[in-house]
Amino acid sequence: MKRTTVWFLYLALASPLLGQQGSLKDHPRVQEAIRLLEVWIDAQRAYESIPGISMAVVHDQELLWSGGFGHANRERQVPATPQTMYSICSISKLFTSIGVMQLLEQGKLRLDDPVATHLDWFNIQDTYPDAPPVTVQGILTHSSGLPRESDYPYWTEPDFSFPTREQIIERLSSQKELYPASTYFQYSNLGLTLAGEIVAQVSGRPFGDYIRQNILDPLGMDATNPEIPEQHHGGRLAVGYGAPTREGSRERLPAFQARGIAPAAGFASTVEDLAKFVSWQFRVLHHGADEVLGRNTLREMHRVHWLDPDWETTWGLGFAVWRSNDKTFVGHGGSCPGYRSHLSLQTDDKIAAIFMSNANGVNTSLHTQRAQEIFAPAIAAALDSTSEAKPADPTLEKYTGTYSGSPWGGELAVVTWKGNLAMLYLPTTNPIDGLAQLNQVGEHTFRRIRDDESLGEEIVFEVAEDGTVTRMWRHSNFTRKVR
Repeated sequence: MKRTTVWFLYLALASPLLGQQGSLKDHPRVQEAIRLLEVWIDAQRAYESIPGISMAVVHDQELLWSGGFGHANRERQVPATPQTMYSICSISKLFTSIGVMQLLEQGKLRLDDPVATHLDWFNIQDTYPDAPPVTVQGILTHSSGLPRESDYPYWTEPDFSFPTREQIIERLSSQKELYPASTYFQYSNLGLTLAGEIVAQVSGRPFGDYIRQNILDPLGMDATNPEIPEQHHGGRLAVGYGAPTREGSRERLPAFQARGIAPAAGFASTVEDLAKFVSWQFRVLHHGADEVLGRNTLREMHRVHWLDPDWETTWGLGFAVWRSNDKTFVGHGGSCPGYRSHLSLQTDDKIAAIFMSNANGVNTSLHTQRAQEIFAPAIAAALDSTSEAKPADPTLEKYTGTYSGSPWGGELAVVTWKGNLAMLYLPTTNPIDGLAQLNQVGEHTFRRIRDDESLGEEIVFEVAEDGTVTRMWRHSNFTRKVR
């Protein structure tokens, strides 16, 4: 009751201020970032033959943007939207880990507790009797020494048959520890499955019921389920497809249920529901909201608790932790039959990106990282009280769109950027670095701005009598506008 009351009081006090500042997504630079991300994601999806993508970007308590591209069900032409549900696979581990940490806050367990303290059936073969025991902290940081999986071939086609809880327990005694505890990082679905079993055992409630009542419901995450809602498969729940074959096709995969592995890989959600999840974390960390978890507990989960001997692999309590462009990120990725997802938070800047797709063989972390790179400077400009960024001249809009890149490449996109025009060849893995900014020097005439800020070649747009742009000339050659 205390946490809910405190947060509603915060909302009541903060609402006038939020209204006074207005919405960040209306700022010209943020609008440009949205458009660039949409152009880039749409092209990446098409060129990689990804059936469907849903994505969202959050700043603090505001959902800046969410969108869907392609199809949730290719055969029935059901469009992918921000409300499309996907298997989020290993992002499920974050909810399981939070459940463990709630019980820690209540004094019902400790991180250094041996797993066997809470699970009397934990009887895996002790391969290294002189090593420390497998602990709660060890399974949350993937440093427990446990093998990666329960001893069943559930990642194997064609049916991806996941074991029940009873089957996992039955087979555990025939499995062996892979490494001595606290020696190496070994990502372990078995470990986080055991974490879910600890949540159920210590709380005295079924795992799914506990997570819903103590995390999902308090955060208003109505579209998130601790198991795959198969009744929506092919409709609101996206159909999953495999990685591309040599011929470039993607095989439709059957629906699956993670069953006993659900605490590690069984949840389903939407990008907009996970947007609520990340906004909650920003509330706790930056606004003092005493909700679901305490601030210090969440900070501990985001802090590095395991550094592998190679000095490259770092992990928090449930959360992956990594560095990019001199900033620290936390989050998690997910990969299940037919689905890939990624969640990335930069907690200092209060920016998060969420990506979901209904296909394997997709570089999900690339998409969330690029979204962060596109939006971070735009948000900084929007928050800068000294910035007087104005929208791009509306007359520039007629030049924007897609121009043919055939036969040399895919396409050339023209977008507004920093109040003027910019060109971007697609597809590309780095849209920010690929942008070539233009400076208008005459009617329908621009020049490329070089890296040293000097002006390069002319770009001339050919305009028809009705005012529509038909071609773009560069280096004495033209390319047609296709949309």
